[in-house]
Amino acid sequence: MVERPPPPSPLPQNEGGGETLVEKPKRARSARWENMARGIYRFRSNKLSMLGLAMLIFILLVAIFAPVIAPYPEDAAGKTRVAARLQAPSEDFAFGTDKIGRDIFSRVVMGTGLALQVGTVIILLATTIGVTIGAISGYAGGWLDDLLMRITDIFLTVPALVLAIAISAALGKGIINAMIGISLVWWPGFARLTRSLVLSLREEPFVEAAYGIGAGHLRIIFRHILPNAVSPIIIKMTTDFGFAVLTAAALGFIGLGAQPPTPEWGAMINDGRRYFPDEWWIATFPGLAIWLMVFSWNLIGDGLRDVLDPRSRR
Repeated sequence: MVERPPPPSPLPQNEGGGETLVEKPKRARSARWENMARGIYRFRSNKLSMLGLAMLIFILLVAIFAPVIAPYPEDAAGKTRVAARLQAPSEDFAFGTDKIGRDIFSRVVMGTGLALQVGTVIILLATTIGVTIGAISGYAGGWLDDLLMRITDIFLTVPALVLAIAISAALGKGIINAMIGISLVWWPGFARLTRSLVLSLREEPFVEAAYGIGAGHLRIIFRHILPNAVSPIIIKMTTDFGFAVLTAAALGFIGLGAQPPTPEWGAMINDGRRYFPDEWWIATFPGLAIWLMVFSWNLIGDGLRDVLDPRSRR
C-alpha cells in the first residue's frame, strides 16, 4: 500500500515559532470583545447611567404601547368633551383635562412617540451634515477649510433657537419644517467636533499607509479616519438628543411646531400657560414629560462618555 503524505497544517507557523496567521485575528477579536465587556461593566457600574437607561426604556415602551396605555386615544386626534373641561386630576382623568375636555394623560402618552421621532430626525440630519462638512474641511485643509469653517462660524454666531425660529418661520408652520429648521442650526457643533478629530487623525501612520498604497481620499476619510472618530460623535449625539427635543418643544410652544390637534408637548404647555396656576396640571405634566426625556438622554450621554472617551479610562 502506498503511504499517503500527511495533510498540510491549516495553521502555518512563523519561522520564529510565533503565533499562527489564524491566531492573530482571533486575538484581535478577543481584545475587542474584552474592551466591549469592560465598557459594559463600566456603564453598568454607573448608577446614574443605569437610571437614565431605565428611564429611556420606560419612555420607549410608553411610545410603543401608547394606543393601549392611553385611556382616551381619540383625544390625540381632536375629540372634545366640553362637559369635562378643566377637570383636576382624578380617577377618570389621571392628569386632568384641558380647556376643551381632552384627557391630558392620553395626550402626553400619545405625544411620546412624536417626541422621539422629532429628536431622532433632528440628530440624524444634523450629524450627517455636520460630520460630512467637518470631515472634508479637516482633511482638505487650505482655502476649502477656511471657507467651510467661516460658514460654520456664521451659523454659530447666531443663537441656535433664534436661528431655528427664523428658518422655521420662513419654511412655514408644521412639525416637518420645525425639524428641518432645527437640523440646519444644529450641524455646526458636529462639524467643529469632526474637524478637530480629523485634524488629529490624518497624520497618523495608518492614514499615511492607506495613502501610500493608493487609497482614494473619500476611502481614507470614510473607511479609515471617521471609524476611528466615531466615539466622540456618538457621545455628542446622545447628549444633544434631549436638547433637540427641548428645542422642538420651544418651537411648538410659540406655534411654529406641530399644529393642533397633534399632541406635541410644547404646544400643550402653551395651551396651559394661560390657565396657570389655577389649572396647573395642563402645563405641568407635559413639562414633566419633556424633563424626563431630556434628563434620561443626558444621563446616558454621561455614561457613554465614561465608556467611549479614552481619557476617562486613565
